[in-house]
Amino acid sequence: MAGIQPRGFVWIISGRVALSERVGGQGLQHRRVRRSEEIDWLREEGFTDILSLLEGNQNLASYLEAGIRPHHNPLPTEYEDVEAETVFRSLETILSDTRNVLLVHRDHLDDTLVGFMGGYLVRSGMIQDPIMATATIQEIAGRPLGPEGRRLVTANLV
Repeated sequence: MAGIQPRGFVWIISGRVALSERVGGQGLQHRRVRRSEEIDWLREEGFTDILSLLEGNQNLASYLEAGIRPHHNPLPTEYEDVEAETVFRSLETILSDTRNVLLVHRDHLDDTLVGFMGGYLVRSGMIQDPIMATATIQEIAGRPLGPEGRRLVTANLV
């Protein structure tokens, strides 16, 4: 198998949705060759879609060229509830097709990224209790969830 796994890669729902740091690395660490290797790995692992939460449109053309559907919800460091709701709706739309395998990324595997996944677990009905969703997402991601991430787990429950 060619390619390399993206940094910070973790399956949230095995074979269905995963998180990672920005493909190819972030900022000054970004390498075009690494990006290409990581995209190859994602394609070979069966990823059909990538949701980028980066403020800029980095890598979107590369994903499309590799046959992976790019989705872009630019999320600034300081975001509003309406922007968070847009991300949740994108997750719901993409994952409504059971054939889709999704990678969600941001520059880093941070509270916001992990919190969105905990919130998705509650909103989708996979986990009813936000406290249990918080504990579950912390265990899966292998990191504690701070106040921002915890806020997203219970954000705008439908």
